[in-house]
Amino acid sequence: MAFLQDVFKDSGVPTYTFVEPNEYIKIVVTLSTKGRCLVVEGPSGIGKTTCVLKALEYLGMGDSIQLLTPRKKKDILSIEKILDNNENIGTVIIDDFHLLSIENKNRLSDLMKTIADEDREDVKLVLIGINRAGDSLVSLAPDLNNRITTVKFEVNPDSKILELIEKGEVALNARIKYREQIVRRSNGSFHIAQLICKELCIIERVIMTQDNKKELNTDINYVVDKIMTDLSRVFEVKAREFAIGSRLRSSGRAPYFHLLYWLSESKDWTIRMADIYLKYPTHKASISQVADKGFLYKLINNSENIKSVIHYDEYSKVLTVEDPKFMFYLQNLDWTDFVKRIGFSKINFDKKYDFALSFAGEVRSIAAELAILLFEEHECSVFYDFNEQHKIIGEDLTDYFEPIYKSDAEFIIVFLDRNYPRKLWTNFESDKFKERFGEHAVIPIIFKGCEPTQFDKLANIGYLSFDPEKEQSEQIKSIADIIVKKLDEKRRNEPS
Repeated sequence: MAFLQDVFKDSGVPTYTFVEPNEYIKIVVTLSTKGRCLVVEGPSGIGKTTCVLKALEYLGMGDSIQLLTPRKKKDILSIEKILDNNENIGTVIIDDFHLLSIENKNRLSDLMKTIADEDREDVKLVLIGINRAGDSLVSLAPDLNNRITTVKFEVNPDSKILELIEKGEVALNARIKYREQIVRRSNGSFHIAQLICKELCIIERVIMTQDNKKELNTDINYVVDKIMTDLSRVFEVKAREFAIGSRLRSSGRAPYFHLLYWLSESKDWTIRMADIYLKYPTHKASISQVADKGFLYKLINNSENIKSVIHYDEYSKVLTVEDPKFMFYLQNLDWTDFVKRIGFSKINFDKKYDFALSFAGEVRSIAAELAILLFEEHECSVFYDFNEQHKIIGEDLTDYFEPIYKSDAEFIIVFLDRNYPRKLWTNFESDKFKERFGEHAVIPIIFKGCEPTQFDKLANIGYLSFDPEKEQSEQIKSIADIIVKKLDEKRRNEPS
């Protein structure tokens, strides 16, 4: 007699439904190799820890294991004690090792090198982490790579998910009619397959082995809807908090929202910033601002809500979902409805920048302050030359700047002081954006004493004023609020 909670398990090592992943044999061989430490990485919920424990059990090494995780404070102390004194400690598994401090990762790298070089039999280290977690170890100690075995778990193939379902059917003496739907919805995750099967059995009132074989006919879409209702109570708040960032900027580029959405589409629950920059060039400016300047890392690590489901490695620039249920929630979320609930005015962008700044060098401090304010307070994508110096160096400047002022920005912000008409580059930039006056895309900021006369071409163009003799920051804040409001209005009036 088998009970449902033991057949399709929410957590722990499966009793009836363990399926050997493709990586199982490699793990067995590594665990039985003297002096060889093991790093196992891959998406959460696909059976990494279960596989290691089953392999150790197979090898007769399952009785003397220390299973530790940095998620527990007492375990961190145990890990540090092992790093201080590791004689005859046996097999140590450190799950979620990517959460360790840089210092402890460094020390672990050194210990694993020592174990390999001394061919030690008295200690075996197994580190388990999310996708690309091993990259941070190798980046800290490049010579570690040849001394350890790294096993990368991929998303499980459909055949393995089907095998899990069939083992559960045998244990409960039941047959699931829509098994293929479960396979598809699981997206390669053993954990999610267990979750769906368990909910299906609850709906069908199958809580133990059936005396007579029972067919379970409930449509899996209905099962998923019930699961999503339960998950929404837990994960809606977490998803919203991440998508908004530190606060909602309805007219901004929504960089955190897009990162969350791209995570939901990733097959391995992981995105690398370098890949994102190449794949989504119109978002590169806004994403790089939050990823490369510490805002993304700070957002995650300052929130227990977000930190419990998402991890960001600042060194490898890799963003990962840690909780398989949260990933399932993201994969089945109605994103159109989610956007409306949050309050973003637009999430699809044709242009690379919201604003491009054109100014003479004498007013650079004013332009710089506006650029910072537009990004940090409003999450707008701004072209400000000093932000892209690393890209500009060595380039043909005319080729680089021309498309920015001609077509790549929603609005051109022009700082018109006495020096503007006298500069070579401001003349070049104005020549490129002059046609955009007809699109109402040029916003002049005219300095006191430079106001247009009735004979000036700008006489009929609405502009903002700036007085250098008055307090600078208050004027810049007012300008930022006005131009962001104009951007927001433009986006809300555009067809969806």
